[in-house]
Formats: sequence, C-alpha cells, structure tokens
Amino acid sequence: MELVIQITQFIMSLSFLIILHELGHFIPAKIFKTKVEKFYLFFDWPFSLIKKKIGETEYGIGLLPLGGYVKISGMIDESMDKDQLKEEPKEWEFRSKPTWQRLIIMIGGVTVNLILGFLIYIMLLFVWGDAYISNDKIQNGAHLSSPVYEKYGFKEGDLIVEVGSTKIVEFRSAEKLILIDGERNIKIKRENKIIPLTLSDDIINELLKNKGQGIFSNYRSYNVIDSILPGSNADLSGLLKGDSIVKINKISTPFYQDFRKEIQKSESNDMEISFFRGGELKTKTIKTNEKGELGYVRIINELVPIKYTFIEAIPAGIEKGVNTLTSYVKSLSLIFNKEGAKQIGGFASIGGLFSTSWNWYVFWSMTALLSIILAFMNILPIPALDGGHVIFLIYEMISGKPPSDRFLTTAQVVGMTILFSLLIYANGMDIFRWITG
Repeated sequence: MELVIQITQFIMSLSFLIILHELGHFIPAKIFKTKVEKFYLFFDWPFSLIKKKIGETEYGIGLLPLGGYVKISGMIDESMDKDQLKEEPKEWEFRSKPTWQRLIIMIGGVTVNLILGFLIYIMLLFVWGDAYISNDKIQNGAHLSSPVYEKYGFKEGDLIVEVGSTKIVEFRSAEKLILIDGERNIKIKRENKIIPLTLSDDIINELLKNKGQGIFSNYRSYNVIDSILPGSNADLSGLLKGDSIVKINKISTPFYQDFRKEIQKSESNDMEISFFRGGELKTKTIKTNEKGELGYVRIINELVPIKYTFIEAIPAGIEKGVNTLTSYVKSLSLIFNKEGAKQIGGFASIGGLFSTSWNWYVFWSMTALLSIILAFMNILPIPALDGGHVIFLIYEMISGKPPSDRFLTTAQVVGMTILFSLLIYANGMDIFRWITG
C-alpha cells in the first residue's frame, strides 16, 4: 500500500507539471494564431490510451510516460513529421510566424514551470510556514552518520559551526557548502572548544556514497517527553510529560538517537524503560507497537518555527525558489565525479522521494522542486529540448536566416538520442541498485 501511495503521488505530480508545461507552449501558440495539432500527456507511441479531437487539436493521453508534447504545425519536434516541410509555409504554421513570437512560444513551458515553482513555495510558506533546527541551540553536538568520517578528523559529538567564512545557522546546512560550494576549511565545536579543520578533497566521494545523509545523521538531544498520544502504550503504562528516558533494557541511552537504535536492535516488543521523574530514577516495562514506537512526542528545543503572512510569504517563497534553483545548478557539476555519476537516478529514485503516507506538504514540496528542475533541464541548449529550439531561434535573430530544415531534423535526432541515452542510463542505475541491494 505504501508503494501504491508513492507511485500515485509521483504520477499526479508529474502529470500536473507536464500539462502546465505544455499549456505554456499551447496558450501563446493560440494567441499568435498558430495551429496546434496535438496536445498530449505522455507520448502516444505506439498508440493513445485516450484521445478526442476538439476543434483543430487532438487532446489525449499516450502510453509512453516519458513526458508530454504539443504538436505545432510547421515545426520540427518530437513527432519528426517532415511531410509538412515539403510544402510552402502556411500562415498558421510555426515557421511562418515572426521570430519573436516563436521565441515566446518556445520559452512558454519553462516560464510556466519556473513561476509555478515559486507560487507553490509561496503557498507552502503561507499555509504551513517553515521551521529549521538552530545550530546555536544544539548543546550536545551531533551523531556521526558513519565511522568513516573519523579519518577526516571528526568525532562523535562534534558540531560544524563554520564553513569557510559562513557561520552555520541551520543544522546540516554545512554539508551543502562542503559538497556544492567546494569549501574545505571548516570549524567544529568539540566539548565547548572551537577547532579548525581542513578537509581533503576525497570527502566529496564519501558524502556522495552516503546518499545525502551528511557527515552527521542527527543532533544529540535528551529524550524528554513533551506529550503522550492518548491510548498509546506510553499512555497506558503511565509515562508522563517531562519524563526523561535514559535507559532501555539496562543499556544507557543518554540521547534520543541512542534510544532509537536500541529499540531497532531489539527482537522483542517488551522494553524495560528507565527514566527520571522529578529527579528520581524510575523503571517501567512497556511494549512498543508494530513500528517500534511507544507513542509520545519528545521536546525539541532546537526547532525554530517561522510563520508568514501572505505578503511576507511572497518574497520568502521566491527566495526559496531561487535558492533551490541555484543549489540544483551547482550540484550538476557532481555528475562529472565518478561517485556522483553512480548516484544518478531515474523515475524510481524520484518517486522514492515522495512520502509513503499521504502528505500534502511533502507532495507540494516535491512538486515545487520538480517544477524548478524541469524548468532548468528544459532550457538546456540540447536539441529536442526547449533550450535547443531557443538557441536556433537566437541564431536566426542574429544571422537573419534560420538553420536549414535538414540541419534542424538532424539536430532533433541527435538531441533525442542524447535524451533517451540519459533516460536509459538513469533508470538503468535504479535497476542496478535494486538488484544489488
């Protein structure tokens, strides 16, 4: 069921983005009185699942879920329809329109995706607000995600407080500066001392191998109960708000993550919990549920919530969108790293980022991210993408004449070959990782 929910959310998000992207081409084409022959969600190869002709345009859903397209008369596109090019240009064809109109039609999809990403971020901040874990409020350092980082000078309980000349405000934002911005000189806090550390370049490979977990998996915080879920095992066993859990099955678990690790290692649902209440150490036997949970919410003093009015959310949402785009563009350089190339993923990797339970916040957050990514990827100067067509149009505006139909056809074939090769590689890596575990 969890997989079904993930797949459903992924398909909904992707379909929503594809339809709006294609509308970005369709609407200006109609405004400039250009004939649109087809409007498709997914590709109608080898056939359409659904199709209906309304006016001059055939609307449909294709079988091949690799995107979507609008077929505009007089344009060399994914359909590779060259028959129309043998005739003299008609006034309703794309090739008959002024260059500036064709340029607007081509950048329409990218523009819609970019604006959509910003709008979703604005509404996310307005409706849900934002929150971050304040690095300054972390008093007990952080848990290393892997012992491998000890060879770079890190120890359990360290906390990165500065990367280059940038003070770390949000916990775990340091890794992005190390990974994407290439900073190597950092400062860590260890037992209330600030220690400078210079990292070697091969830490990039370790961070990539760690699949985004970062140097530190989580910060160390005490396991103090903030509230009890009614009817839960914690409620039935008599645990109270303010209880501070310090042991499980007589094993010391000073911090919450230590406690979680011991629960996950246990083969039994019966747990002996030791906790402090009013300065007195008490012990209870309690059962966990099928997910290994007791049923309480712990105190998180390090979390800083941020609320926005609608007006405040507008610049904040745009800034979030710009930062998302900037980080994504910078991260693309990592695909030229041997380890980075191994981390490239296809539809399964993207779908796996959606929640396994229905969560509208996660759904819209992922949709905003994908919208920003689609905008950037489509504007790349690769033939067959919008960016490739834009480059040819700019060439025409500068030179005063368009590239030949033969050149455009060849470029379209080359571009589609590149894109399908990337798709096969990315999805092949998903299959390889699934087989190898």
